[in-house]
Amino acid sequence: MKLGIVGLPNVGKSTLFNAITNAGAESANYPFCTIDPNVGMVAVPDHRLDKLAEMYHPKKTTPAVIEFVDIAGLVKGASRGEGLGNKFLGNIRMTDAIVHVVRCFDDENVIHVEGSTDPIRDMDTIDLELVMADLEMVERRIDKAKKAAKGDKKFLQEAADFEGLRDWLNDGKSARTYEAVDIAQEYPDCELLSLKPVIYAANLDEDGFADPHGVEYYRQVEERAQTQGAQVIPVCAKLEAEIAELDAEEKKMFLDDLGIAESGLDRLVKASYSLLGLISYLTSGEDECRAWTIKRGTKAPQAAGKIHSDFERGFIRAEVVSYDDLMACGTMAAAREKGLIRSEGKEYVVQDGDIILFRFNV
Repeated sequence: MKLGIVGLPNVGKSTLFNAITNAGAESANYPFCTIDPNVGMVAVPDHRLDKLAEMYHPKKTTPAVIEFVDIAGLVKGASRGEGLGNKFLGNIRMTDAIVHVVRCFDDENVIHVEGSTDPIRDMDTIDLELVMADLEMVERRIDKAKKAAKGDKKFLQEAADFEGLRDWLNDGKSARTYEAVDIAQEYPDCELLSLKPVIYAANLDEDGFADPHGVEYYRQVEERAQTQGAQVIPVCAKLEAEIAELDAEEKKMFLDDLGIAESGLDRLVKASYSLLGLISYLTSGEDECRAWTIKRGTKAPQAAGKIHSDFERGFIRAEVVSYDDLMACGTMAAAREKGLIRSEGKEYVVQDGDIILFRFNV
């Protein structure tokens, strides 16, 4: 899973990226500090994997990972090449979802590219640039479909579908909110920027983070996100940067002192998994305990294919126990005695937290 972190210059993108990836992306108080996208691979926090590692003491413990891409600040006119627009829009195209960082605090010492704090204006600026970039692609798609329709009438429907979408985009609305045609389902090869799922990361100062709903800026972001079916998570990039410097025990104490249950990374991971319909299943043993990320609704053979294509090709069955059942029993042997390890076939839909041993023969 690849998440692109976007936003206007100086809203806290790189600070947040540094905090959650410890990758050291340069951050500075001026636009275009991040010229090339910084990439960080982040382990997905999973207490279930930690527990399995305690049980098995494996030689290796491998969590699922998320790739975060810190994309330089977009500005008004990016779709026409303003700033470093074209390059950045191309970087967004390669991501699965967008984390849109929105500044929700006033600070005269931190320059805002537009001169003032206004989260709705900032959200609209980014959204409009993505829509404008999509309009160019949609116009090309319509022309191509109309030319193809001269030889095959089936392309007339495609042209009509995209003409409807073009009119929608021309009103400044994102492809995400277009309901006349399920573009993603009908035309999976169409990589529209404004079709990508969005998580708004509302960047607050420390006081605001303690009570997000008491901050007018945050409430504005939340209300706008609801109209788009997008998710919002409150973050304080400055605090996250401080937390990132601590070891696990100090981090827990720090969060407890602040009355915060989860770090920004934990909240981002949960939001992104939910947004993209992802779950994790687990494999365990003395050699390795590992978490594997799959789409919700994936059947056992395809889940096995995440490990190796031979597992899917030669799939025989999956021996499955739920994480909760294993923890209740204490050991795999005890779970087997109680009949809680099930033998599942090719039609089994893997559930979040399943611990699986695949049987295969190639």
